[in-house]
Amino acid sequence: MTQGNGSALDTKGRGITEASGGVATLERADFVSDQEVRWCPGCGDYAILAAVQSIMPELGIPREKIVFVSGIGCSSRFPYYMDTYGVHGIHGRAPAIATGIATARPDLQVWVVTGDGDGLSIGGNHFIHALRRNVNLKILLFNNQIYGLTKGQYSPTSEQGKVTKSTPFGSVEQPFNPVSLALGAEATFVARTLDVERKHLPEVLRSAAAHRGSAFIEIYQNCNIFNDGAFLALTSKDGRSKNRIYLEHGAPVRFGDNNAKGVRMDRSGRLEIVDVADVGVEGLLVHDATREDPSLAFALARLAAGPTMPTPLGVFRQVKRPVYGDGMEQQLRSAAAEQGPGDLGALLSSGDTWTVT
Repeated sequence: MTQGNGSALDTKGRGITEASGGVATLERADFVSDQEVRWCPGCGDYAILAAVQSIMPELGIPREKIVFVSGIGCSSRFPYYMDTYGVHGIHGRAPAIATGIATARPDLQVWVVTGDGDGLSIGGNHFIHALRRNVNLKILLFNNQIYGLTKGQYSPTSEQGKVTKSTPFGSVEQPFNPVSLALGAEATFVARTLDVERKHLPEVLRSAAAHRGSAFIEIYQNCNIFNDGAFLALTSKDGRSKNRIYLEHGAPVRFGDNNAKGVRMDRSGRLEIVDVADVGVEGLLVHDATREDPSLAFALARLAAGPTMPTPLGVFRQVKRPVYGDGMEQQLRSAAAEQGPGDLGALLSSGDTWTVT
């Protein structure tokens, strides 16, 4: 269909121009599905959904070229609320399903939505290997430090001593630090943000969307029913200025009221929080997200034992590495060029075979 000026219209009557690359001009509303959003009132998932929907039009990607994949949990309802393609998978298997989609269809942008239980418990193995392989997908991990869908059991990120229905005397387990886990798995893009960050959250999402390879974002997300206030040290009025350390590539790591606090590396190689007035700006650590060696990013990830003290937010690491799907495609093309078309019958009868009588 065309307008009077000769430019095309899509099926919803929106203009398609050459400048948009043949993609209809999209708005946030185009990514809002007709499904009723069913999370508990006040859940942090609403803010994350709104942020994702808000940045989608900026990507210039048709909705039919975007896929959201989830597992099981409160966060895993996400694909129903996005007017794109979506797969609601089984518990913990979203990265495996997404790996297949991204490898078979490199023309698609693939997003994984998971939680600290779904992604780091039963799904932990799929999680680390998707990152290790550098599959071209984006993983959003909603971390509320609790199992919400199954009514408040402790999760792999719950703090030690956490009293829940499944740990009535307090958890004795050491929790995962998702950012350091992702860095240990050699993820090429690793970031952390907050559900209530109306500016920072979309910025991090945009950076992840632009990254080619595996992109991981940990999003602190408040569960106001089963773990309300878990991130008050970062979200309260005082905590916002005292405990949020925003990482900016190429800039000294500073935070606090009037940026009076900073982070430096001592002589032993450990990071410590200092007063800028005592060491000077030149004595502070300068953040380098593009550093190939992940050790510095790992040290920043371990700066806070949990979200109850000064905690780094932002992009910890952003480097380039060959993408898994590209390598697979190259191997297949090379094999086809060398050996010609495949013969399934010959393959099945090759090697060691037996005749059963």
